[in-house]
Amino acid sequence: MRKIILSTESGADLPSDLAEKHKIQVVPMHIIMGGEDYEDGSLPVEDIYDYYERTKNIPSTTATNVHEYQEFFAKIQGKFPDCSIVHVGYTSKASSSFQNAVIAADEFEDIHLIDALNVTGGLAAIVLHAADLLEKQPDIEPDKLVENIEISVPKARLAFIPGSLEFLKAGGRVSNMGSLIGTLLKIKPRIDLKNGKLMSTKKYRGKMSGASEKLFRDYLSEFDIDREQLYFIYSLGLDEKIKQRMEEVAGENGFQHIRWVQAGGMISTHSGPGGFGVAGLERGVRPASENSSE
Repeated sequence: MRKIILSTESGADLPSDLAEKHKIQVVPMHIIMGGEDYEDGSLPVEDIYDYYERTKNIPSTTATNVHEYQEFFAKIQGKFPDCSIVHVGYTSKASSSFQNAVIAADEFEDIHLIDALNVTGGLAAIVLHAADLLEKQPDIEPDKLVENIEISVPKARLAFIPGSLEFLKAGGRVSNMGSLIGTLLKIKPRIDLKNGKLMSTKKYRGKMSGASEKLFRDYLSEFDIDREQLYFIYSLGLDEKIKQRMEEVAGENGFQHIRWVQAGGMISTHSGPGGFGVAGLERGVRPASENSSE
């Protein structure tokens, strides 16, 4: 049978060691800074923050274009002849990247596309869940794997507090951003992915240390997250003491494995330095074959 290759965008912030371990192929999105176009991942995140400090201008981002996807898919099929590609994409509600993948895939055979309706750690959680399924069932048919991944999409939960309101406003990706304009610096907005869209859902008062813990505890009370795996997302500049405290709280709540995911250039351009987030899959995300037998 055909070998299945998983792929996703750089906006998943997939840790490089896990991408290498599971042979997940990652196509870069883009950062526009100082009139130059950079592939996401090609420059240190610190350069983005340094650029803002020097110029007070926040870089913009663009999607992977159709031609880049054509080259990306062709390269995968060249490296893995006769493979089936299962591409789990960045939410179509916040970027044209997924639609560009759809257009590009029309020229190829055996490419399966899934709109994850998620970003950063939420997208990574779905992709790594798919990798786990594939590892446990190496002979699974592509259609069955796609079915199982699609079950996980509405179960992926992402919530985060951006490190900078200025970066968030400049990004323009939050649907109800107007509700945040004029807030005091001590207000920390919580952003959730809802139906693929970034939405401001709550505001926390005080320092990031207190706000991050409130966010995490609220998140756990709202969602029945699978205790097997949890993802914490951070942008450079987050206090190490906050990280330690979040791990303590996660341990107290029974999480077996915790993985920190650093926001890359694409996400950091929208969230700013010192941001914190959490992502996971709600319980009940089981292979379709198990669900259908009940």
